[in-house]
Amino acid sequence: MMTLRYSLLILAVGAWLAAMHISCTGESKQEKTPALPEDDIAKLAALPTEVPVPADNPSTPEKVALGRLLFFDPILSGHKDVACATCHHPEFGFAESLEVSIGVNGRGTGSNRDFSTLGDIPFVKRNSQTILNAAFNGLTLTGSTDASNAPMFWDIRAKGLENQSLEPIKSFEEMRGHRYVKEAALDSVVNRLKKIAEYRHLFQEAFSTSDAINSQNLSRAIAAYERTLVGGNSRFDQYMRGDRSALSINEIDGMQVFLKSGCAKCHNGPMLSDYKVHALGVPDNEKLTQSDAGVDNQYKFRTPSLRNLRFTAPYMHSGKLKTLEQVLEFYEDLAGDKIRNPLVGKPQIDPIIELLKVDFKDISLIVEFLNTLNDDQFDRTIPKRVPSGLPVGGNLN
Repeated sequence: MMTLRYSLLILAVGAWLAAMHISCTGESKQEKTPALPEDDIAKLAALPTEVPVPADNPSTPEKVALGRLLFFDPILSGHKDVACATCHHPEFGFAESLEVSIGVNGRGTGSNRDFSTLGDIPFVKRNSQTILNAAFNGLTLTGSTDASNAPMFWDIRAKGLENQSLEPIKSFEEMRGHRYVKEAALDSVVNRLKKIAEYRHLFQEAFSTSDAINSQNLSRAIAAYERTLVGGNSRFDQYMRGDRSALSINEIDGMQVFLKSGCAKCHNGPMLSDYKVHALGVPDNEKLTQSDAGVDNQYKFRTPSLRNLRFTAPYMHSGKLKTLEQVLEFYEDLAGDKIRNPLVGKPQIDPIIELLKVDFKDISLIVEFLNTLNDDQFDRTIPKRVPSGLPVGGNLN
């Protein structure tokens, strides 16, 4: 009996000493975390904790509250059936799940959205980009960005959230429809708002003047609200801010492969975008009546952010790639000179692609890393009603 107890005691002490050795030396295989070279990881960065704001549009609670109501109010659309939130809904990470959007004359949400009646209003030209973190557009490794000059849209046709917010109101297939011509869209919407007593009061409260309803203040209110739509505390951000336990070994391996594959040549900085335009030969969407030739008819489109991709599928400007795996397979093909768009020749493809080396065996690891860029703690608040009395968010049912 004494021999058995003595043997058990020896085993217990041995196990304790082994545990202490692992704890003190950190040599446990499960706990050992690979380190990334500083010159590689320097290509990436966490988001700032403060959102850049233009000097002429400081944020106030009144302005943000007004902007939220306007964002969800179909009064801004020609036929009063579409709101900003129709194609940028909280349920879909302020994007939507369609390849290309259905604006005017549409009904339903997500994959269930379709045209109410067959007519001459087409699909929106491109995939709906998320507004989440759009307040940081233009932020690169070089530092801060001018919020009033931040690049917007797939073709950078507008600068700053204020200018961006007015473009869909003037667009025929997005919000305007047949009700009025493009040149009259903003004045028509402003006149509608002026007739609603609640909006007259809210604009006065937000801008401290009795005659505050105009297109400039309309854009300022919507932009102020959009700057509150931030998801900047992902596990990737936590890791980059010093919490080395925020990512798993596989996720860190995925980051390493992401960097070595050359993905960070374009997808770098806090938003994982260089905010430049590149020609990649992305396939067109067959729902459109003509090919989308992008910037300067050169099939160039702006590099999208890689943040919150879990909420914003499908991907690319045409929405033709449904999963992250398909996106990476597209780049693998492109690195091997396989161009998916027959209208784009090899001389048109951005030379930076020659530096891209995506290997099929690494795709799952890269996807694991990309999933660390998701942050679901963003504001999903939807107003219970809007001052116009119209359905909140447009015809979503």
